[in-house]
Amino acid sequence: MTQPRYTPLVAALPATVPFVGPEAQERARGRPSAARLGANENGFGPSPRAIAAMAAAAGDAWMYGDPEVHDLKAALAAHHGCRPENVVIGEGIDGLLGYLCRLLLEPGDPVVTSEGAYPTFNFHVAGFGGMLHTVPYLGDHEDPQALLAKAIALRPKLMYIANPDNPMASHHPGQTIAEMVTQVPEGTLMVLDEAYVELAPEGTEAPIDADDPRVIRMRTFSKAHGLAGARVGYALGHPDLISAFDKIRNHFGMSRISQAGALAALSDTTWLAYMRRLVDGARETIAQIARDNGLTPLPSATNFVAVDCGQDGAFATAVLEELAAADVFVRKPAVAPQDRCIRISCGPEAEMKALATALPSALKRARDRTSG
Repeated sequence: MTQPRYTPLVAALPATVPFVGPEAQERARGRPSAARLGANENGFGPSPRAIAAMAAAAGDAWMYGDPEVHDLKAALAAHHGCRPENVVIGEGIDGLLGYLCRLLLEPGDPVVTSEGAYPTFNFHVAGFGGMLHTVPYLGDHEDPQALLAKAIALRPKLMYIANPDNPMASHHPGQTIAEMVTQVPEGTLMVLDEAYVELAPEGTEAPIDADDPRVIRMRTFSKAHGLAGARVGYALGHPDLISAFDKIRNHFGMSRISQAGALAALSDTTWLAYMRRLVDGARETIAQIARDNGLTPLPSATNFVAVDCGQDGAFATAVLEELAAADVFVRKPAVAPQDRCIRISCGPEAEMKALATALPSALKRARDRTSG
């Protein structure tokens, strides 16, 4: 039988995806989750203004969205005090990372990141043939100096850091990140993933000029704005780099509904302030549930909490699996020693109660499984 003639690169890639969605788990169990706390979605939902705007736009869904995303781009530029030429909008940060790798990477090009950091970035790097070079976390934080040292040694095309971090929810002061930019070697682009920055403590956002050619900053409407399913992300960078995205991006990738929802969400600063309070409360609830069960919650600057299960990665995996069997969906870091943790997203009260109910027995079953 005739087979497609895959490129050697694609043929050599593993048949894996970065994440297994909760829907796949639900299909395997034959029932829905009681608590969807693994994907770092915002279970509190989007602004009522955004919902109304998306509903109003639904009747126009027969039309393609504006390929220039003009209105949202202008609003984001005004919001960040830069020019529309500094802004590119795409299908979430994930989509933009893919475009960035396509723009800059050829097979064999070195890329620097932290071992165990956001796996979708690695997925795109591998998909375009880049060679990943990693440095370990320092404690439970990404290590800026180690990343810079590796970048200075290798002169990679890209160097990735998230602030705040996923999967550990840790963060660095914005000034630390800004100083990091000044040390980026010639020819290296620093990729600063700021997906969670709206939920982080004051001072976390790095003071970086949008025209700085050494860095591209990634933002999203998925977390603080509660629009993960709308797939709206954007990047801030030098106009020359931003304009290069037009050579390869999907110009009709943003629907009219998504554009309308994001534009309305951006303007609803009252809802964003309310969301910060809800997330703060849920973080403390998760932390208390963890402490009540003898576990250690790590400090969080995001809409999730990394919970130290007190043993190794095998035990944390057993806890995750037992929670899934109890219809509570969570995730965990993949690389030791961070894999001793499970990662629990903030959510509404009913989901927090489901977690509190399921965790004690899940821990007991996990201990029974791993004690021998």
